[in-house]
Amino acid sequence: MPKHPKRPRDPAQLAKLIVDIATGEVEDREPTPEEQGKDPAAVALGKKGGAARAAALGKRKRLEIAKRAAKARWDK
Repeated sequence: MPKHPKRPRDPAQLAKLIVDIATGEVEDREPTPEEQGKDPAAVALGKKGGAARAAALGKRKRLEIAKRAAKARWDK
């Protein structure tokens, strides 16, 4: 599901969309995690991603993972 509806390129359709947004017929915002049926705490944890994982790993473990990844890339 795209994060934001694509804006029409046709000027008449764009004008109609702008009027619909101004009159409240169409919402022009992203749905909140609660509206999507997601747990807000889980969403917050997911946004940290690889940075949190890298911070939790030690230098040796990161090096081991990087070597394995490089080997997998070069073995293709």
